[in-house]
Amino acid sequence: MSAACEAIVKELEALGSEGYRRVLRRHGVRDPLFGVKIGELKKIQKRIKRDHQLALDLYATGIYDAMYLAGLIADDKKMTKRDLQRWVDEAYCPAIAESTVAWVTSEGDHGLAMALKWMDSRKPVVAAAGWATLSCVLALTTDDQLDAKQLKKLLEHVEKTIADQPSEVRSTMNRFVIALGSYFKPLTAQAIAAAKRIGKVSVDVGDTACKVPSAAEYINKAKSRGAIGAKRKTVKC
Repeated sequence: MSAACEAIVKELEALGSEGYRRVLRRHGVRDPLFGVKIGELKKIQKRIKRDHQLALDLYATGIYDAMYLAGLIADDKKMTKRDLQRWVDEAYCPAIAESTVAWVTSEGDHGLAMALKWMDSRKPVVAAAGWATLSCVLALTTDDQLDAKQLKKLLEHVEKTIADQPSEVRSTMNRFVIALGSYFKPLTAQAIAAAKRIGKVSVDVGDTACKVPSAAEYINKAKSRGAIGAKRKTVKC
């Protein structure tokens, strides 16, 4: 561990709390973790801005809070396919796989390629990361740079197979339908229709108050706001 990484880890440890550790554990995060709130991580991100080597070092610690911070300060464009594969292989919970890994991958140069590779994985956490990454790609990429035929086939695949998938994959497939309908105008109507045929998606949310959004309702709300097709500058939060 580099000196810079060690210093940040010590800082994170001091910011953690047992109360927030309990919250994170209910969401599938396991030790080691310090329980640092995202607001505190954002303060560190604001100070560091971007430090790619530090991001790699922090992620390699395996400490949840450090891994999350790594995604905020990474230089996404410097992430190689090997780096991304290592990150997804080391992601052990949805909060890292579907957020940190998906964010960094989608904002780099290999987003679509890695998403398509991962979604076919037999490991649920990796497959979920693939669908989450694809949703982020849709949010960031202009319609003319996306392949409508490819996306339509993926939508059809989701409709046919979502019921048979592990819980975390069902969740991210549902998010893909939402992202497709909300961010890619050419397939908004098809996404709504597919969502209605799929119906309610059942996901194990554990001991949390999380709710699985209705894809059709979510897309229609975006439609009523005139927000269909509005792209995002970043998916990180």
